[in-house]
Amino acid sequence: MSVSCREALSAATRRLMDISDTPRLDAELLMAKALGVEREALLLSRLDDPAPESFETLVRRREAGEPVAYITGRRAFWTIELEVAPGVLVPRPDSETLIEAAVERFGKTGPRNVLDLGTGPGTLLLAALAEWPQARGLGIDRSEAALAIARRNAGRLGLADRTRFEIGDWGEGVEERFDLILCNPPYVESTADLPRDVSEWEPPEALFAGPDGLDDYRRLAPQLGRLLAPHGFACIEIGATQAETVSALFEAEGLGASLRRDLAGRPRCLVIEA
Repeated sequence: MSVSCREALSAATRRLMDISDTPRLDAELLMAKALGVEREALLLSRLDDPAPESFETLVRRREAGEPVAYITGRRAFWTIELEVAPGVLVPRPDSETLIEAAVERFGKTGPRNVLDLGTGPGTLLLAALAEWPQARGLGIDRSEAALAIARRNAGRLGLADRTRFEIGDWGEGVEERFDLILCNPPYVESTADLPRDVSEWEPPEALFAGPDGLDDYRRLAPQLGRLLAPHGFACIEIGATQAETVSALFEAEGLGASLRRDLAGRPRCLVIEA
């Protein structure tokens, strides 16, 4: 006898409680994937439908630690939804702090051009271009696989004509100057103990940055000044304990840094103005 989606969701929530901070949400997203509908449609009108057989397979993948975003193939960020897959960092709500800081600075007018260093699936760049229809942008990443996903995201969002994605190593070789620079670099200490769905699944090159987590900031700091246009604005993501040390790296290059906190009140973004 088949069980309803409602019953299957309750059972899956109990199974996922030990491996997820959001077991009910995870279960709902997986059920929506199995049904081929949006989560809102599931909750509004499909809870009493028979649960599809494929739901069990998805739940088992989550029990094995696979991130929900990799299982469903997508992740919401700011006002857009992005394709994600193994090999790219899963976008986090904390990173929206960078977009919030940029919106506070530029308002509705927006920047003319945007640089996203370490763009991954295009997360920050595409969120910015969706915010400002007149802006154009460049996304740089070391991974061709990530850039392929970023290009698909740009096309699906109708932003391909305003974006360029190029293989690169931070700002090396970039000659242009930008009104807005966005960057979420690796900043985790190499010995850090991370949750299983992060440590076993997400790309280590997008997470770890040496023994103190500062290796990539040391490379970025000397590059940033020449990449910023006059009156330019940079938003750099940091770890919750790194504000003072990372600020000092940029200040040593003559760049003043101020701090923005995320919704939980944790230090999350350094703002640097030319």
